[in-house]
Amino acid sequence: MAVQDFMPTTWVGATARQIARGVRRGDVSATQVVADHLDHLARADADLAAFRTVRGGEAITEAEKVDEQEDLANLPLAGVPVAVKENTPVAGLPTWNGSAAVRTPVAEADHEVVRRLRGAGAVILGVTRMPELGLWALTDDETGVTRNPWDLSRTPGGSSGGAAAAVAAGLVPMAHGNDGLGSIRIPAACCGLVGLKPGRGVVPCQLGADDWFGLTEHGMLTSTVADAVVGFSVLAGRRPEKLVPPPRLRVGVSLRSPVRGVSPDAPNRDAVAAAGRLLAAAGHDTVPADPVYPTRLGLQGIATWFAAAAADVRAAGVAPRQLQRRSRRHVALGEWAQRRGYVREADRLAWRDRSVNFFTDRSVDLLLTPALAGSPPEAAGWSGRSWLANMSANIRYAPYAAPWNIAGLPSIVVPVGRRPDGLPVGVQFVGPPGSELLLLGVAGQFEMQAPWSRHAPGYPRVGTGSPATA
Repeated sequence: MAVQDFMPTTWVGATARQIARGVRRGDVSATQVVADHLDHLARADADLAAFRTVRGGEAITEAEKVDEQEDLANLPLAGVPVAVKENTPVAGLPTWNGSAAVRTPVAEADHEVVRRLRGAGAVILGVTRMPELGLWALTDDETGVTRNPWDLSRTPGGSSGGAAAAVAAGLVPMAHGNDGLGSIRIPAACCGLVGLKPGRGVVPCQLGADDWFGLTEHGMLTSTVADAVVGFSVLAGRRPEKLVPPPRLRVGVSLRSPVRGVSPDAPNRDAVAAAGRLLAAAGHDTVPADPVYPTRLGLQGIATWFAAAAADVRAAGVAPRQLQRRSRRHVALGEWAQRRGYVREADRLAWRDRSVNFFTDRSVDLLLTPALAGSPPEAAGWSGRSWLANMSANIRYAPYAAPWNIAGLPSIVVPVGRRPDGLPVGVQFVGPPGSELLLLGVAGQFEMQAPWSRHAPGYPRVGTGSPATA
């Protein structure tokens, strides 16, 4: 079926680009698209707990306003239902930040990235769940456990876990997330999605006390590369660009873990090998190229993670005793790390310089690594477990993302197949400053050569969209 003839009975399962094209052409109203997705969400999210709050009536009203606009041609996300991560202010909603203890009052204005999404014609369906303060790659709290649509017994990752679950189940075609130490890329890998973390300063952040000392970036989780391009362009305040095939690239390949004693399991090693074959088929060259991860980098990164939590709690005026016990310990260690002088901008800048120089010193355009080291842990009440249990689970399954937040470099996760247990598996690409479109271009080549399942098996439950050809 040609893309221009895509006329489904329900728009659940369609890509963001298909929906926006349909609304702009008058094939469907934004109101109908949003109604379709709200109906699907009401059926499916009881199992997933992806959303904290759903804006049912408000979303319909916003969709009607989109339909009333005279000039839809300049709206790249016309009528597209979008979810926003719950630590990012949405006018008219409290900002939950992952738990009632750190919830802030109803926001009077949208965060800048939300304003940009609305300005592009998107309709905000609601806000998605995350762990307390965004600290963990495991999404749950005392009110619910967010589950992976690919396997309800597994976590969708974190901290943008609700966002990833929502996209993988077709509750929305794209969802906003943010990434401080892997919080977009880890859920993307867990749920078989495309997850781009832009480089530092490309998208305005403005979260918490100080954007986690500059480590955090906003981005989108999508099921296609085309949607990732549109989402990135909107958040970055750019006109959407058409991807072109990248020139012949020299890609460094590394299995080395940033964390000593943690190694990728066989499915993640196989994923990197498969990605290498796809690169070769696309005309690129691959060479072994291991970054040197100094021991002190891990210590500095962990100290910064601790201190970011402490800074956010101080800024929020929350007493640490109100937090989950895993978070209380984290905050206490953050206060200690700052008092001891273990959190220094000079250290972060030194690692950034070293990372940028890696590409020139090794004569590589991009770096390919595993996205994860192991399978996503169980979906369970991690918020009630000890700090040590949470730390161990996080570090052992997801060590590969954090160095690139510290360096402020763009990086992307792309699906490349499935594990023997049926869960998706992905790989991570890292690039030098300004390489976001290059990363997306390589991801697009992967999608053309080895298309992945856009949604988890059994989702969406009320209809399907066309293949990811938009």
